[in-house]
Amino acid sequence: MAWVEHTSGQHWRVRYRHADGTVTSEGGFISPTAAHTRAQEIEVDQHRGTFYDPTFGHTTVDQWLPRWWTTLTLDDTTLENYHYLIHTHITPRFGHIPLGELRASNITTWTADLHIAGYQHSTIVGIVSLFRRILGDAVEDGLIPANPIHPHRNRGTRAFRIHHEMLWATPEEVLRGARQAELFHNRTSALLIITAAWTGCRWGELAALQRHNTHADDRTIVIDPDTGALKETAHRQWLGPPKTPASARTITLPAFLAVLLKHHLASHDHPAVFASDTGSFLWRHTWRTRVFNPAFDGNDDQPHPTVRLSPIRPGLTFHELRHSHKTWLIAAGIPEIAQARRLGHRLDNRITEVYSHIADQIETHIQTALKHAWLDARHTLAQQPIPPPVTPRTGYIRRHLTTP
Repeated sequence: MAWVEHTSGQHWRVRYRHADGTVTSEGGFISPTAAHTRAQEIEVDQHRGTFYDPTFGHTTVDQWLPRWWTTLTLDDTTLENYHYLIHTHITPRFGHIPLGELRASNITTWTADLHIAGYQHSTIVGIVSLFRRILGDAVEDGLIPANPIHPHRNRGTRAFRIHHEMLWATPEEVLRGARQAELFHNRTSALLIITAAWTGCRWGELAALQRHNTHADDRTIVIDPDTGALKETAHRQWLGPPKTPASARTITLPAFLAVLLKHHLASHDHPAVFASDTGSFLWRHTWRTRVFNPAFDGNDDQPHPTVRLSPIRPGLTFHELRHSHKTWLIAAGIPEIAQARRLGHRLDNRITEVYSHIADQIETHIQTALKHAWLDARHTLAQQPIPPPVTPRTGYIRRHLTTP
């Protein structure tokens, strides 16, 4: 129900009653005709069940977020990531703004500012998508009539969506980086780098790898379907399933790597294969910044380092060791089906049936290619122990653009 009241002079207001009996007013009408038109709109929308009360939009983003958090049922890793993105990017910019005052132009300007600040396009997409979800839930809760963030197709994206190829490292570069990691850190880190590059495993799969799933004599490692990946937040680590069901797999090791892992396991009694000095799991961010990045970036920028490290492949990430492994398999002529099986990618059942008939032959081809990659890398390092100058190949040095 809605009605019009004359307030003073040439001013009128519309009042309407909610289903719970409370009454709200909308003022600012300078003619009775405009006020009556608005009253009729309200009554029609109330009858249809589509009425939106603009006073609900006075709720700020900061006020809405505590209620929004209670609606989530996600794993700890995702919640930790959401918490970081919200408190780093969303609330500093929009926390004080009422939901009803957010406009698409605000989001467009914010997105441009993130690009100017140097964040990668994929990072920005993740931040904006999260805010879109937050505002979408506010729509569902009746706080705003529509989401101000909506996808635009081919609108102003070319300036920012410059796709760069992933970096990759040659076997020689991986071995040089591993040796530098051993030089200034320890042998565990060196073997972790080598294992990642010669198996194509993800970080979480190797950080979680257990002694009982490492069969050096059989030359295999097993990525367990229930505990095959290390999960972590800022304060907690635990074992859980790998990224996808297809990621649970048995990986055949090159002979040299099986020997290295066997000797490594004999050097400690920890359950985790790649454990810290105290036997605990490695922390991804800590290990990456203290060990992996210096091993491949070098430290020429430091005037007096404890150990001088040469730049090997600046900007390389741990995940790009997995990409490097795939690149080596492509260069060796390994079929895409076999690559997918080794890397833990999902395959169609019909493809799996065809592949099973020739799997042994292809596996022999893979092992031969990986063996030669290892032997050639060692031979190159023996002939040329000092790393050559870094030459551009693909991508660009991105370390300063990556986000925590």
